[in-house]
Amino acid sequence: MTASVVHIWRLWKWGRILARHGALSGIARDPNTPAPVRRLIGAIQIGVRVPKVPRYADAFQAIGPAAIKLGQTLATRPDLVGEAATQDLLRLQDQLPPVPYATIAAAMEGSFGRPPSDLFASIEETPVGAASIAQVHRAVTTDGRTVAVKVLRPGVEADFTRAIATYEWAAAQLEGMSVEARRLRPRLTVENFKRWTARELNFRREAASASELAEAMTAEPDFLVPAIDWQRSTARVLTVEWVDGIKLSDRAALVAAGYDLPHLANTLVQAFLRQAIAEGFFHADMHQGNLFALPGNKIAAIDFGIMGRIDRRARVWLAEILYGLITGNYKRVAEIHFEAGYVPSHHNVAEFATALRAVGEPMRGLPVKDMSIGMMLDGLFSITRDFDMVTQPHLLLLQKTMVMVEGVATGLDPNINLWEAAAPFVREWIRTELGPEAAIADRLIRDVRTIAGLPELIRRIEARYPAPGGEPPAPPLKEIEVVRIGGGWRYAAVALITAAASVGASWLVLH
Repeated sequence: MTASVVHIWRLWKWGRILARHGALSGIARDPNTPAPVRRLIGAIQIGVRVPKVPRYADAFQAIGPAAIKLGQTLATRPDLVGEAATQDLLRLQDQLPPVPYATIAAAMEGSFGRPPSDLFASIEETPVGAASIAQVHRAVTTDGRTVAVKVLRPGVEADFTRAIATYEWAAAQLEGMSVEARRLRPRLTVENFKRWTARELNFRREAASASELAEAMTAEPDFLVPAIDWQRSTARVLTVEWVDGIKLSDRAALVAAGYDLPHLANTLVQAFLRQAIAEGFFHADMHQGNLFALPGNKIAAIDFGIMGRIDRRARVWLAEILYGLITGNYKRVAEIHFEAGYVPSHHNVAEFATALRAVGEPMRGLPVKDMSIGMMLDGLFSITRDFDMVTQPHLLLLQKTMVMVEGVATGLDPNINLWEAAAPFVREWIRTELGPEAAIADRLIRDVRTIAGLPELIRRIEARYPAPGGEPPAPPLKEIEVVRIGGGWRYAAVALITAAASVGASWLVLH
């Protein structure tokens, strides 16, 4: 187990890096930042020449791959980090310095257990993309197919292990400091981040996710997933069908090629809704660099390392919330929040409905170009505080993806009305899933499952309460001990894990 002093030292080093790139200036200026944190930032900046223009992307890149993944997440949240920081952090998407090809070739041989030449007729040494976890090379297989080969950067697994251990330690310290910190549930948030990155570091899992998504998206023929080459894929090397298209980020090229941009935007929104609401399994990294336009106004997605999954119950709530906002039925949206347990029962449903109306009503019916998304999200965040809403970590990835999809769709068609684009799909899904036939079917399924589960329930009871002389139950797992440290060091954990683990969002408003 890593000693506390090691975690503190790592946090201090990360703070110095952030300071050298000017990335702490916004926290220091924020009036909501506690005075001890501002004093700590002052101490971190001693002897540091702070640039006038912050270089956020360079700071996260200097810290390491885990911080880069965090920076990519923050790049989708201009409401938290500001437009200037967002534009700078976008450089982290796929513009990182590549690893030398000799190193990549050695990694491929180590993973395959034989030379890459046994599997590929040729591999282009210059990568087509280099990101925080892996880089991609174009290649031709021995049977003549053009493919994309994604190779894990050497050493990235060890870097993530060290960084996440410190995130977990700092989150545990943070959670014990205030009621607000406990409401944000930083430890559970970091645990989810840990699971997501563990999946992203295993390319077999990514291949399986792509295959599963391809099956789920057969009902959306205009949204394509490249085929996996399982025989040339391992846990550290992923080989997929080559996608020959135009990135959705290159609007000028799309226009020149004659693509129907409003159609592409609508296709993207519909595909995301089908993934998130109908299937409960969605591509959670749909930034512009991972989406390509193909002939016929189709969209192809790549990079399936980050996938989200939500159960049917949460999807029903999500659909009802979206439809309630679309139709202006704020009372029903408020009731759903109480039924789901998102808002504590001691609050008033009508008051919560009024608060939702204040946020949603100014946005309904407006094109996205006329909306202030930052103001809307600020209003929603204010509601979460006013009504003691506990952070739901399993929905954080969905929220991030929704903001990302909205940004890409708006870039294609500034006049798109997301409410109108979503309404037909959500309305039909609610009718199918919540109509009387669905209710009867759900009741039958629940009853049958309950009856079928009785034998297993009895066995678990017997295992938990054995007969005299039987084995006692296993003791519960020991909780992580919270290290009690004083004054400035406690606030060091708060300030730096905020930058490193995206908790305490109110301290990350970088102007």
